[in-house]
Amino acid sequence: MNAPTPYPDINAFMAELLTKIQSILGSHLIAFYLDGSLANGDFDEASDIDFVAVTDEAITDAQFVALHAMHAQLNDTGAHWAVELEGSYLPAFALRRYDPTCDHHPNLERGVGERLKWVNHEASWNTHRYILREKGIVMLGPPPQALIDPVSPDDLRQAMHSALHEWAARLLAQPSLISTAGYQTYIVTTLCRILYTLQHGTIASKKAAMQWAQTALGEEWSDLLARVWQFRLQPNSPLNPDDVRQTLKMIEVVRARSSA
Repeated sequence: MNAPTPYPDINAFMAELLTKIQSILGSHLIAFYLDGSLANGDFDEASDIDFVAVTDEAITDAQFVALHAMHAQLNDTGAHWAVELEGSYLPAFALRRYDPTCDHHPNLERGVGERLKWVNHEASWNTHRYILREKGIVMLGPPPQALIDPVSPDDLRQAMHSALHEWAARLLAQPSLISTAGYQTYIVTTLCRILYTLQHGTIASKKAAMQWAQTALGEEWSDLLARVWQFRLQPNSPLNPDDVRQTLKMIEVVRARSSA
């Protein structure tokens, strides 16, 4: 079997994780995929690992307790990839297409001290469906196309539009939420990806979206975008107040463009 990624340390880590998940879910685990930048391109040392575990039925309370304990133990090791892990557990019937009546599933985000929890996988999660279906890396199970219906350009635009307006309103109302350089760079790169999808109806990698935005947004934003890409690899750098102000302005600009 070919290695799932070009990175031996990631391959070993994810193989171990898959074994742990299989020991809990057994035959109920029918597929295990990698998505995010590992699948979509331009993975680098600032990226996280995105996975989706697909089950034959909804996760039970007992399974959730066991998965929660396993992920907590893994995160508490402090190992690099253990705290850079993001993923979701979805039953096959919920993965196939977005259904607002069945969108509450276990989810894990990156970060020290993170714990598995139940969250709503809303329409914005169609971006994951798209990347999974078109470029997902299979570690277990059938090709993702067998489990996921096509995601249309309009589906992607709606996903980004919905995510943007709720997120933008929260950040503009509470600028103090932008409390680290790492989060500020995440906001800017995500805004570029949102704007790219709204215009093109597809998903670009962070790097590709940033390069496109250098032209699409104009010279006014070139310095901010260049700094963001540089400091993306230095998330613990001091927060620049001028960059925060420009980021808030960029949120307003992208929100206005999305409503045009």
